[in-house]
Amino acid sequence: MDRTRLIFAGQLGDIFDDGGPMLLVEARSVFGRHRMHRAKAHVMLSAIRHRAAELGSRVEFHQVDTYAEVIDGRTDLEVIDPTSYEARSFVRSRPIEILPSRGFITTEAEFAVWAGGRKGRLLMEDFYRNTRVRTGLLMEGDAPAGGQWNYDHDNRKSPPKGAVTLGLPEPWWPVEDEIDAEVRVDLDRWQAEGLVDLVGQDEPRRFAVTGAEAQLALDDFVASRLNDFGPFEDATLTGDWTMAHSLLSVPMNLGVLDPRHVVDTVAAEYSAGRAPLASVEGFVRQVMGWRDYVWHLYWHLGEGYRHSNNFLGATVDLPREFVELDAASIEANCLHHAIDGVDRHGWAHHIQRLMIIGNWALQRGYDPVQLDRWFTDMFVDGTPWVMPANVIGMSQHADGGIVATKPYTSGGAYINKMSDHCGGCRFDPKVRLGPKACPFTAGYWAFLDRAAPKLAGNHRMAQPLAGLKRLSDREQVVHQEALRDGL
Repeated sequence: MDRTRLIFAGQLGDIFDDGGPMLLVEARSVFGRHRMHRAKAHVMLSAIRHRAAELGSRVEFHQVDTYAEVIDGRTDLEVIDPTSYEARSFVRSRPIEILPSRGFITTEAEFAVWAGGRKGRLLMEDFYRNTRVRTGLLMEGDAPAGGQWNYDHDNRKSPPKGAVTLGLPEPWWPVEDEIDAEVRVDLDRWQAEGLVDLVGQDEPRRFAVTGAEAQLALDDFVASRLNDFGPFEDATLTGDWTMAHSLLSVPMNLGVLDPRHVVDTVAAEYSAGRAPLASVEGFVRQVMGWRDYVWHLYWHLGEGYRHSNNFLGATVDLPREFVELDAASIEANCLHHAIDGVDRHGWAHHIQRLMIIGNWALQRGYDPVQLDRWFTDMFVDGTPWVMPANVIGMSQHADGGIVATKPYTSGGAYINKMSDHCGGCRFDPKVRLGPKACPFTAGYWAFLDRAAPKLAGNHRMAQPLAGLKRLSDREQVVHQEALRDGL
């Protein structure tokens, strides 16, 4: 039987197209399930509609309320295994032929072989090195290029003193067209009719949603920001929301940009002598290492992982300022700018996500399931598969150490070193008690006090917990943070 291929919103590129007839469904119910960032809804709808236009007569394109309206009753469909438990359950409950998943550098079968041969924890570093060897990327024979696997020590520079930005050219931006205009009209109407609950600003679209746009974005990153990506990948500046980051997570997660093509392109810059190895390796590590790793962990850890892990007993509801993206009400300067960036763009780079937003949430015991949902719905690159290991595991340590061996938390000193935020803040990163006490510095000690019984057996936390015992004003700091009102 000639089958029609059903494609989902993460499968919108040529890598998912083998030339046959296609079925693409825009289901409005997807956008009404939870409160969603307007920019995220715009990106998804724009990507779906641009793909329908590209495929032309080869695609059946339906704009309906639910997938079931189009799918139920059909027996002629095939699908490349989709990217969430919900979607996989949907297609498996119907007579649809399932093809192996695509869009990642390591296949599910290859990961299963690797994981099956491991004893103990499935460390990202081990997975990354195995993938380097298997693919030959950044390898010189059996050895890693340059003689080292990891160049993190070269990629931790503070931002330049006195700088407002990194001084790099503006990134390439897509040019909106009539499809984007139609998306805005529809989102306005759906919101007015109460069909969706959107939050955040809808500025001109900043992220690639087609293969052609994605290639232009990749070319621009390689030409203008790759060399600075490594040194400043952990740095933050108030006046530079993109820094030297690639902005490629959206097109990769939409399926319009092949991650293998991305890492091959970047690695070729090192081979040609046009980019430093530290920057190239750091970027390849993020895409071929961490991105693939969290995809495979999503399936390996199981459907219940997100809801069944709360190692630190965190139960505080997300504050209104997070839910409504109300940065204006946040006093802590670094958190204000991070949430303001999410409000404006539906995006923040990884240090803002981990060491500002995630760190704040960890210190205050926000419910990790709520936080995972928030990251998925508020970020333009948020997907059900990408966030659990990042949020539940790495950021909130809610899994007790399955993904990361220790909680990712710090006081204000780290933020002061890696950003320009503290100079303009009413709080002082060196102060933990009193009206100028930095909520990250004081919050760090209050978190350790609360979590100490759970973390006592973690050897990587021995030094911080010893410091907590020596803290002369421990009780006062803990009491102060318990009473702190507002952000």
